[in-house]
Order: sequence, then structure tokens, then C-alpha cells
Amino acid sequence: MIKTSLTRLFHMVLIMIAVSFCAYMLIGLMPGDPIDILVMGNPYATAEDVARLKAAYGLDKSLIERYWAWASNILQGNFGYSRLYATPVLDVLIPALKQSLILIGLSMLFSSILALILGTIAAVKRNSFLDRMINMFAFSGISIPSFWMAIVSIFIFAVWLGVLPAGGMPPEEASLMGNEYDVVSYYILPVLILTLGTIGHYTRYVRSALIEVLSEHYIKTARAKGLKLHSIIIKHALPNAAIPFITVLALDLGGLLSGALITETVFSINGMGKMIYDSIMANDYNLAMAGLLIATLAVLIGNLLADIAQSLLDPRLRSGASSNLSLEGA
Repeated sequence: MIKTSLTRLFHMVLIMIAVSFCAYMLIGLMPGDPIDILVMGNPYATAEDVARLKAAYGLDKSLIERYWAWASNILQGNFGYSRLYATPVLDVLIPALKQSLILIGLSMLFSSILALILGTIAAVKRNSFLDRMINMFAFSGISIPSFWMAIVSIFIFAVWLGVLPAGGMPPEEASLMGNEYDVVSYYILPVLILTLGTIGHYTRYVRSALIEVLSEHYIKTARAKGLKLHSIIIKHALPNAAIPFITVLALDLGGLLSGALITETVFSINGMGKMIYDSIMANDYNLAMAGLLIATLAVLIGNLLADIAQSLLDPRLRSGASSNLSLEGA
């Protein structure tokens, strides 16, 4: 087990190096020099000023040299300086990561709970009217664009009813004064849209996995012995059906972290997705690379969590790992 974990960590390091190198090269090859863009509106900037700025930011060197300098600084915990926000990268990255984690954490919590409930009902009541209604709801969540749902929700709850803010971040004075509702109200609509955007395919995963498990022989044997259906589902069917569902949740972690761009843009939330997009558009190499690095790390951690969850939930994987270790020892 230790050998397998070390191998996975080594592979994660190699993937991080490969992704960071490719991303740095692609961002560096984008048209437009960031220093030229920076001084474009300054009529007093001379050629010497431009050359001095390029030397200060290391842009007078080749891409390989710049990548090596950037990677060396990252290993020392120095993420550099953001030209877009005129502040250290960490001062922008940490608040953006915090906002994205709040949105994604809450949306994944609500969508997974609702998907387990709806998927279980749909699987147990297969081909019934209730099953068809749940499937219709799931396909609606999958097919309707998130930006459209976001705009409609803003019109209904912020413009028409006026019960929720249209977007933005919670004001600092609200959190300082302990007004929890004012803080929470800013997250209700974004979390709702992210939840509706993911609950559809989560429900479909749970339904299909549970239908497959309910058709197994041991489930039929348990029902033939007189066990109650809810007991069979809770004790036997759901733990086995949850294995692929938890894998999907873990794998979605990285994608949601950087993929909430549309929701963050519509609701004017300075999260990771919006930060990465703005930094790439502004040729802010340091900020873009820091965001992409965090997103890549989230994907790798999600894969690792998926493997750990599978080994904990599936006894066959644990027994297979134990047998492999015993064979290696022999």
C-alpha cells in the first residue's frame, strides 16, 4: 500500500511538471506583449522604460529560461506578482480560491444529497410516472444552459421579488456586524445554479448504478428471504451503488473548481474560474499559471480521493491489494 501511494505521488509530481510546462509555453506564445499593453496608454513611456520593465519581469529572456525561473520561485513558495491586479499573486489567489471552494462545496453537498434521494426513488419506482418525472427534471438540468438559468433566477428573485441580491460579494461590514443572512443571501443564487447544473447527471448516475445493483442475485435472494425493501436498499444496494457515484464526485472536483466561470461571471463573483479567464485575457502569466496549477492539483487530488474511496467502499479492491502484497512478499 505504501509503495502504491508513493508511486501515485510520483506520478502526480510528473503530471504537474508536464502540465505546468505545456501551459506556460502556450500562454507565453499568445499574441501581444504584456508590457507593450501595459504602457500603451502612457505617452511618456520611452523605449528605455519598456526595456527596463521587461527586464524587471524577466520578459527579456527566452520562454525556457522564464519557465525555469518561475518553477524555481514556485518551489520556494513565491508565486510572483500579478500585473493585472498590481499585487502579489497570493493576495488574489487565496480569496478567489476561498470563494470557489464555498460555492463548489455547498453545491456538491446539496446536489449529491438530492441526487441520492431522487436517483433512489427513480430506481425503485422504475418506469413509473414518478421515474419519468425525475428523469425529465434530470435531463432539464443537463440540457438547460447555466447562464440562462442564472439570468432567469436573477430576474425572478432579485428584480421581480427583490428578496435576494443580484450578485456580487458580501460586504465586509455585514460579516463584521455578524449579520449572517446578508452574507448567506449572496451565495443562495450561485449555489442554486451550480446545484441545478450538476444534479441532473448525478441523479442519472445514481439511478443507473442502483438499477444494476438491484438486479444482482444477492439482492433477489435477500428479497426472497423476506427482508424489507428499504432495509435492502440502505444496507446492501446503496453502498455498492455509491462506489461509481463517489468516483464521479471526486473526479468532478477539479473541473468544477475552474469550470464555474459562467456562474461566477454572471453573479460577479471573483472565484477561480473568473480569475483564470481574466488573467489569460490580460497576459498575466504569473496569475494564470498559479490558477492553472491549483486547478490541475485539484484534478489530481480528486483522482486520488476517488481511488481511496473505491478501496474503502469495495472490499474486493482491499482484498486484491492484500493479495498483491502477499505475492510480492513471496
